[in-house]
Amino acid sequence: MPDAALCRVRFDRQTETQPMPANLRTLSAAVASVLALGVMGGCATQAPAKSEAKAEAKPAAAVQAAQSAAAATPAAAVTDNYFLVFHENGRIYPIADARNYLEFLHNNELIYTRTRIGAGPEGETLVFGIEKKEANDLNKPARAELFYDGKFEPAGPFYGEVMRDGRFYVFGEWKDFKDYLAHKEITYTFAEIGTGPKGETVIYALNKNSVKEGRPARLVEQFKTLHKIN
Repeated sequence: MPDAALCRVRFDRQTETQPMPANLRTLSAAVASVLALGVMGGCATQAPAKSEAKAEAKPAAAVQAAQSAAAATPAAAVTDNYFLVFHENGRIYPIADARNYLEFLHNNELIYTRTRIGAGPEGETLVFGIEKKEANDLNKPARAELFYDGKFEPAGPFYGEVMRDGRFYVFGEWKDFKDYLAHKEITYTFAEIGTGPKGETVIYALNKNSVKEGRPARLVEQFKTLHKIN
């Protein structure tokens, strides 16, 4: 409180140089008290301002922390799909997107395709189902072609199916699918008879780790969700 101290010094000097009447001394004391109260009052009114500043800073810090946490949360990984249909017409249809696959199962038709005559493992014709955006660039292989040629390795979640001899073979891991392609058989399986969209048998591919869990509930749910089976 520097102003109040200065006032006291000035009044003290006046007292030393010449006597001050009683009424003036009383007035001086009153003035000094008012000045002191004014300084103290000024300090008292500034304190809430600091509290308000802190209160405002807390929500801002909370918002910033929430934004940082949201930015740090990784996006959900995209599931790669690969489907193979060994058709009764003797052709093999590799498809890498669920929409084209389901349409083909329902209609036996694909809007956009690329064909390799006699390129199958036993001389079958390969008909690749491709997406519209892939059809616009004939010089770039479609994803289904990359899958079939072994030039694409899913880095994240995978789901695939093979439709052959009226049965569905369902895969939840790319490694299991590759083993099937290489050996044409599945070591560990879990089968459900008559649970396909048209009453087909569904065979779920397992491995030495997943077979310990029994019925592959998550894989079964993925199959039902894809084919809209209640």
